[in-house]
Amino acid sequence: MKNFFTIIGGMGTEATEVFIHILNERTPAKRDQDYLDYILVNHATVPDRTDYILDHSKPDPFIPLAEDIKQQSRLHPDFFVIPCNTAHYRFDDLQSMTDIPILHMPRETVKDIPNYVPNAKRVGLIATKGTLHDGIYDQEIKNAGYELVKPDEKTADQTMELIYDDIKEKNQVDAGLYHQILSTMVNDFSCDIVVLGCTELSVAQQQAGDHPYPVIDSQTVLANRTIELALKNRRQATK
Repeated sequence: MKNFFTIIGGMGTEATEVFIHILNERTPAKRDQDYLDYILVNHATVPDRTDYILDHSKPDPFIPLAEDIKQQSRLHPDFFVIPCNTAHYRFDDLQSMTDIPILHMPRETVKDIPNYVPNAKRVGLIATKGTLHDGIYDQEIKNAGYELVKPDEKTADQTMELIYDDIKEKNQVDAGLYHQILSTMVNDFSCDIVVLGCTELSVAQQQAGDHPYPVIDSQTVLANRTIELALKNRRQATK
């Protein structure tokens, strides 16, 4: 297979399934051959990223992710996609292991904010405590000229409950809790837009029903960028 990309997924598997669904649903296809060529590595046994970020004595997820990059690089994909925000904690290290570009999920998300709320000033971030702690979104948001708004401890705890206790453990979404978190960020903390900085929150966005809160879903942005780049590469290959 030529002109394909590789998805390093499984963090978690349900979130990766949502990413694949978004990717395929948004691909402009009228026949089988119009869809994109890709390899999915659903590496579900990668150690928890947040556990390691908060406690370096825990198993290091970089080790298996680095092996995935090495293995897949031998197949020469056009680019890599890692639909896990927290895994971008070691993005520079992973990129240094291959000449093949890796799409940067947080960076692409922040770049897309003007397309959602053109005059946004205060950008809220909800994510795992690992992502909140490691700052993978912080500099991207500040460099783009926005004021970063992180949740208070209660809201961060509620977000972890939604991600780990509901979606990861029970494979279900507490719509009321999800909407409450968004309400707090928008109404109490005056955020103009809220970044969904965890792929499990993308699951919540897909399943929790309509709401009035302005959000930007990092997983949807990554899917859009993946489609754009894959189609561009396909066009260039057929010239």
